[in-house]
Amino acid sequence: MKLHELKPAEGSRKERNRVGRGIGSGNGKTAGKGHKGQNARSGGGVRPGFEGGQNPLFRRLPKRGFTNINRKEYAIVNLDVLNRFEDGAEVTPALLLETGIVSKEKAGIKVLGNGTLNKKLTVKAHKFSASAKEAIENAGGTTEVI
Repeated sequence: MKLHELKPAEGSRKERNRVGRGIGSGNGKTAGKGHKGQNARSGGGVRPGFEGGQNPLFRRLPKRGFTNINRKEYAIVNLDVLNRFEDGAEVTPALLLETGIVSKEKAGIKVLGNGTLNKKLTVKAHKFSASAKEAIENAGGTTEVI
């Protein structure tokens, strides 16, 4: 196979329908929009959620609570995934990103106490749950808040 022989898979690329290009195209004259009416006009149509003047669903439903714009979302790491590191290793956010345990650091790394840890590790993270801190220290390791 050569570069000039490459072709897309059959049926994977479809030519777009050019509307309003004459009677022979099958979509000429009114361009598939029918006759008159709101949807036939340029810029016509209704906004998302519009129900023809009926009180829309988003207005009928009760509103509760609020979204905290200052909320911090932490990347979560459980104890059982820390077992993949060798004894005495220093686990840092950079190492967790590099090994693919977390895909994004977000507002920081939080270590949770799910699972068991049987390696002696030095764990550096932004937050620790009480159970995670206790489990790491019971395994002979140390925790360090960044």
